[in-house]
Amino acid sequence: MTVYFIQAFIYLCAAVVAVPIAKRLGLGSVLGYLIAGVVIGPVVGLVGDETLAIQHFAEFGVVMMLFLVGLELEPKMLWDMRHRLLGLGGLQVGLTTVVVMAIAMALGLGWTLALAIGLIFSLSSTAIVLQTFNEKGLAKTEGGRNAFSVLLFQDIAVIPMLALIPLLALPELVAKAQQLAQQAAEHHEELSLVEGLPGWGYALVVIGAIAAVVVGGHFLSRPLFRFVASAGLREIFTATALMLVIGIAALMSLVGLSPALGTFLAGVVLANSEFRHELESNIEPFKGLLLGLFFITVGAGIDFSVLFSNVGMVVAITLGVMAVKATVLFALALIFRVKGSDRYLLTLSLAQAGEFGFVLLSYSVQNHVLPAGIAQVLSLVVAISMFLTPGLFIFFEKVVLPRFEAKSNEREADKIDETGAVIIAGIGRFGQIVNRLLVANGVKTVVLDHEAGQIDNMRAIKIKSYYGDATRPDLLHTAGIEDAKLLVIAIDDQERAVELTEYVKHTYPHIRILARAYDRGHHYALRFAGADFIISETYHSALTLGTQAMKELGIHPFRAEQLRQTFVETEAKSKEALYQAWKDNTEESKFNATYRDLFMQLEEALSNEMKADRHDKHASSERGWTPPPKGYIDVITEMQKDQD
Repeated sequence: MTVYFIQAFIYLCAAVVAVPIAKRLGLGSVLGYLIAGVVIGPVVGLVGDETLAIQHFAEFGVVMMLFLVGLELEPKMLWDMRHRLLGLGGLQVGLTTVVVMAIAMALGLGWTLALAIGLIFSLSSTAIVLQTFNEKGLAKTEGGRNAFSVLLFQDIAVIPMLALIPLLALPELVAKAQQLAQQAAEHHEELSLVEGLPGWGYALVVIGAIAAVVVGGHFLSRPLFRFVASAGLREIFTATALMLVIGIAALMSLVGLSPALGTFLAGVVLANSEFRHELESNIEPFKGLLLGLFFITVGAGIDFSVLFSNVGMVVAITLGVMAVKATVLFALALIFRVKGSDRYLLTLSLAQAGEFGFVLLSYSVQNHVLPAGIAQVLSLVVAISMFLTPGLFIFFEKVVLPRFEAKSNEREADKIDETGAVIIAGIGRFGQIVNRLLVANGVKTVVLDHEAGQIDNMRAIKIKSYYGDATRPDLLHTAGIEDAKLLVIAIDDQERAVELTEYVKHTYPHIRILARAYDRGHHYALRFAGADFIISETYHSALTLGTQAMKELGIHPFRAEQLRQTFVETEAKSKEALYQAWKDNTEESKFNATYRDLFMQLEEALSNEMKADRHDKHASSERGWTPPPKGYIDVITEMQKDQD
């Protein structure tokens, strides 16, 4: 038992150290796990022969991952994806297999061996790609959606590959393979539901198992989950979720099908269930840990002696495989009209081999399709290509994406043919609301934005705006800054917003500047630069939500509004002192101990103010709210006419 504790500690310790460092360096968590495995395995030697056994256990993380992927796929969405799923995904797997097979045959390998290698290298890493997409926010892009379609097809294609690979065994080895399989079956006779069945019986059992997953998932899962949820014990719901996934995986194994396919199918069936999100939240931690463990074992299992003795061949095959896959993907991206940076995202993200490659390699060796020596070399190719994948994503982010963004922004600034009382710099989510409010009330605005795509989006919905950098003096002059009354600064770049404020306040001191601040530090910087009115972008929305939260908790609406007002007034009292502390501090430490002490005093004052009873400040006869008199709109209208 002590040995298991020590091994578990080593694996967890390696992950805890390596993964945060890898993420901080922008390499992604998957590479962090792989590096952790290399360090504790081949480099330091803290783990050894048990790695292979742990890897078999950790492969269940892939099964859980496919269950979660299935949960995200509603059948209707799957049907809507059928063209890209079968077209893009099917062609990628087919063409890659054919090209790799042809190259392998040209190098002198037999066609069965070449076909097996082609199938193995046609698959990409679902775990690395999807996890990286989520971490980098690329899942919703056109390239991300196309890559997901290809990965989904690949995951499904693993099933017929597992059925096909045994047929590729060399005739002289088939007898030996069957003998070994028979021995294994005898050894685990009680673990198979299809052993000894005729072909039609085998087919019926398989169909029955799949039908059980579909029908049971659709009709029985909801009553089961409602029953479990009524107990109000979260751990039981977690146990139920694990029971479901493990049970389906076991059933698929018993009938000779892939557990990954079975859980994926169950996930699709449950995609419309009202318990979907609860299932996801319960399975996700187990999936993450097991997948991490899987990648650690992959790194720990790398045989550096094989690598060093065949380094040239391994590197050449790795680069060759990635080049072939990238070429096929790029050609398909052209055919399916994937444009711009999305085309390169699809090409680069799927150029590696995948975790199912390890599964198929092991399966091929077991079925005497691949010699163990070749399988070892190919395992290194799969692992190294996975190692290189974060580098491809960094290349996409640092080189490819900026070029396309720069290209879209390279066009000449628009010719501004009008002026207005208000110039709005930045038409993002904040500037849009300001502009709509002013325009709806008859105020003439001139909207500038440096993002060409954003300008095109605004024009598509008939909002007049101009492409151009608002920090350029000539553009501000063309927009009529001299005659404008207000400049609204709502650009995302904090430094440019401050620079624009300084320039306009210095050159056109009569212009009132209203600015949007990202946070407290940006607020102070804008004020220091001369902005006349500054609002933090989340301040009022957070206040509104906090007030609503108090109402939802049972606090009387009037009392909640009163507490909100107390919060605002107390903050206002400390506003000047905090700003002065920030201004007096050095550039290197604007929020130093002095500032933090003042802030803590604010929090204490806030707490004391909140504890005060309303009767401490208000007479009992005071009304919380007095309705306006009848006809007050007419009175206000007359007052406005008099002012005009």
